[in-house]
Amino acid sequence: MTQSALGDDRETLASRAGERVLHIGRDRPIRISAGHRLLHHDGKCSRPHGHNYEISIRLVGDLTEEGWVVDKGEVTAVIDEWDHMFLLEDGDPLVDAFDAAGDADATVVLDAPPTAEVMSVVLEEKLAAALPDTVSDIAVEVSETSELCGSGF
Repeated sequence: MTQSALGDDRETLASRAGERVLHIGRDRPIRISAGHRLLHHDGKCSRPHGHNYEISIRLVGDLTEEGWVVDKGEVTAVIDEWDHMFLLEDGDPLVDAFDAAGDADATVVLDAPPTAEVMSVVLEEKLAAALPDTVSDIAVEVSETSELCGSGF
């Protein structure tokens, strides 16, 4: 089979397939470790602490020439930006404290409190900006503990 015929077959398959769903981390979530605190919380979560987050992603899109919705590596590259980082809300005095300690590059500053729900929204936005236009829908689930999960699913 010639290269052009192979390319034609891929294009035909992609057009026949329509939109497809790709799950990343559904049965074995992506794991990252990160610290955070909820600045305006009245309980224990107002103190700096960390979690081993589990993240699952659901992507909908057209097949690419490579035969997938998206390369998993593109997704994990976005998620990995938060691994071993400290997530803080803009205006939290800890942002300045990390900066003064020379560790500003260890923080991720969000426009809202770094809850699992907010994290899922922000990761959806970051993935939408990083992934190709062939992806039409993105939903992210962030599990902070086995009892607490925020998602767009």
